[in-house]
Amino acid sequence: MLDALGVDAVGFVFAPSKRRVTPERAAELSRALGPLVVRVGVFVDEDPGRILEIVEEARLGAVQLHGHEPPEQARELARRVPVLKAFKLQGPPDPSLFSYPADAYLLDGPRPGSGQAFDWGWLAGVPDDARVVVAGGLAPENVCRLLQRFTPYAVDASSGIESKPGVKDRQRVEAFLRAVERCG
Repeated sequence: MLDALGVDAVGFVFAPSKRRVTPERAAELSRALGPLVVRVGVFVDEDPGRILEIVEEARLGAVQLHGHEPPEQARELARRVPVLKAFKLQGPPDPSLFSYPADAYLLDGPRPGSGQAFDWGWLAGVPDDARVVVAGGLAPENVCRLLQRFTPYAVDASSGIESKPGVKDRQRVEAFLRAVERCG
């Protein structure tokens, strides 16, 4: 299914959002995915114990922290599962973000899930050893421009591959993946 399309990871949103799923629904979808697709749980200021319960129930391979989680929480979770820390970018680059204890950093627009991008010039100051996942406004129409300028660890698309909020469009997903393959 998705692994046959070349999808490396799928995110399940457990935070309040139009894309929110229950742990039970995520577990069901997770069973349908192939073994090589990483399942990522997206959380906002959730209790670490509850995150780990959902990790088990939904068979998650990583967690993405999208709130104001303290570094200690990331360290605690990292003992059990890889941690991505998401940052909403606006204003000038802030290299101190990369001191947060995470396995990778998701750089997003100022309003995650809105399709609004951040200024990609921000990426010029990213440390060479930082695993950066670029999100925020990516779509089949613009991902090549990003990949021709920068070499992120990964790219993340959500609203840019939907037919309506919360509903992925197979044609847009395929077009996005073709663009990444062609330009990445």
